Amino acid sequence: MVLLPVTSFYASLLALIYLYLTAQVILHRRSQQIGIGDGGDELLRRLIRVHGNFAEFVPLVLLLLAVLEINTERTWLIHGFGLLITVGRVLHAYGLKVSSGATWQRLAGTGCTLFSLGALAIINLSMLYWLPFL
Repeated sequence: MVLLPVTSFYASLLALIYLYLTAQVILHRRSQQIGIGDGGDELLRRLIRVHGNFAEFVPLVLLLLAVLEINTERTWLIHGFGLLITVGRVLHAYGLKVSSGATWQRLAGTGCTLFSLGALAIINLSMLYWLPFL
C-alpha cells in the first residue's frame, strides 16, 4: 500500500477551502435569489470564477504533488509545494472576491499556482529522465 501523508494533508486542506468557496456561491445565490447563472450580479460572477478557477487548477497540482511524493523522500520539497499551492489559492480567491480588477493577492496567488504547476511538472520529468537521483 502506498501512503501519501503529505499530499493527503494538503488535499484535505484544499478540499475544505473548496467547500468554503462552494458555500460562498450558494449563500450569495440564496441571498440574491439567483438560481441559475449569475443574474447580472458582479459579486456572484466573481465568486463563481473563484470557485471554478480553484476547481480547474487544484486537481492537476495535487496529482503532480502525489507523483512527486511517490518518487522522492524529500518531504520538505513536497510540503513546500503543498504550502505554495494552498497559500496561492487562498490569495487568489481573496483577491478576486474583493475586486474584479488586478489586486496584489490575485497576482501573487496566480503566480504561486502557475509556479507550482510548472515546477512540479519539470521536477517530475527531471526525476524520470534527467536527474533520477533527486
